[in-house]
Amino acid sequence: MAEKDISQAVIARLPRYFRFLGDLKEEGVERISSQELSKRMRITASQIRQDFNHFGGFGQQGYGYNVDYLYNEIAKILGLDKKHNLIIIGSGNLGQALANYVSFEKRGFLIKGMFDNNPALQGKAVRGMSIRSTNELESFIKENNIDIAVLTVPKNSATEIAKQLVKFGIRGIWNFAHVDLDVPKDVTVENVHLSDSLMKLSYQINCANNK
Repeated sequence: MAEKDISQAVIARLPRYFRFLGDLKEEGVERISSQELSKRMRITASQIRQDFNHFGGFGQQGYGYNVDYLYNEIAKILGLDKKHNLIIIGSGNLGQALANYVSFEKRGFLIKGMFDNNPALQGKAVRGMSIRSTNELESFIKENNIDIAVLTVPKNSATEIAKQLVKFGIRGIWNFAHVDLDVPKDVTVENVHLSDSLMKLSYQINCANNK
């Protein structure tokens, strides 16, 4: 099925399926039914079957799902069977924390470089990488086949940096800046607004307290 026919809600659930299936593999579970997976994930079995049917189904009636096969197929759908070269732009506390998160590499996301326009940070080593000046972005992106950029910069500079990244050939931006980026349709942006998530949590607590 064409990608445009698959809702964002279904796509948003794929990483969660992948994570739960990874846990099942570690537990030595070889196959699982939609009903059993439903109990673990707290998603209805019918929703699970509908989601998987967008990509071919994967299961057999009376047998369920082969955990290892389903795990690998979802990995392919998510593009995790390929390597992705990343750079981090904005090497303050958040940028350095992301660089030190080793699980990215286990999923095929390879952090190749870090950048910042602050001279006080340039030259500092983080996990063996020396923080570079943002003036080096264009040459570094081309020489290292970078396809994803992580933005952890203030919002007043994010828009201009994003324009440069698009010009330099970046295909995906993981945006932690508190601004929505305007980029061409062939460039994908995934926004991570940490304060929005915290406000959602506050809303839920507030609703629970008001019952």
